[in-house]
Amino acid sequence: MVEALQGAGVVVTGAGGGIGAALARRFAAEGARVVVNDLDAERAGAVADEIGGIAVPGDASGIVEAARDALGGTVDVYCANAGVASGGSEAAGESVWALAWDVNVMAHVRAAEALLPDWLERGGGRFVSTVSAAGLLTMIGAAPYSVTKHGAYAFAEWLSLTYRHRGVKVHAICPQGVRTDMLAATGSAGDLVLQPTAIEPEDVADALFRGIEEDRFLILPHPEVAGYYQARAATPDRWLSNMNHIQQKWEAGQ
Repeated sequence: MVEALQGAGVVVTGAGGGIGAALARRFAAEGARVVVNDLDAERAGAVADEIGGIAVPGDASGIVEAARDALGGTVDVYCANAGVASGGSEAAGESVWALAWDVNVMAHVRAAEALLPDWLERGGGRFVSTVSAAGLLTMIGAAPYSVTKHGAYAFAEWLSLTYRHRGVKVHAICPQGVRTDMLAATGSAGDLVLQPTAIEPEDVADALFRGIEEDRFLILPHPEVAGYYQARAATPDRWLSNMNHIQQKWEAGQ
């Protein structure tokens, strides 16, 4: 048990299923008071009923005030988990790029803008960003997803380096494949790259709580991602060539 989380006010966006639901269940098990957010009101309500939480359905970009009211005035932990797995290339439509940017990046920015004045005044708060290994590496066949997840990671990193001395703790969760509806939607690219090492949403929640206990920023539910990230930085051309081989394998299977 993480003592600091007992009685804490926690918000989890995109919590109607998958990683978000697993996070909501785990925070509730730790004794936190949990707001379950999802665009799907029925799914949000089902998870909230299961864990004894509070359903606040709607767009994740604008729920901080409603969640604060539901929790009695204070949000201690905000999990920016809602995301869209937008596939496609540079030729993906403007609406696809705009949605990926809005959900995967700007929803985090808007939440932080709403949360930080109170957190900085109190000298404490915790922002959990569900990014993706794609935010450290990239994902074949998914330019909008890869680019915006890099943005989500960069924003979480910026929050941490800017406000950690003022008591704000930030965690960036960067898993590879997780057995969720989002993984199923990745199609043949996900089957090739992600399915072989896919883990359960509960494994992601476990990894986050280990990171909270150890006060770590970067959470890697797939530990091997650290090696890939190091290789990308140390030998970028070799890493790109290796990724291009995977790209070619994927294209050959289409």
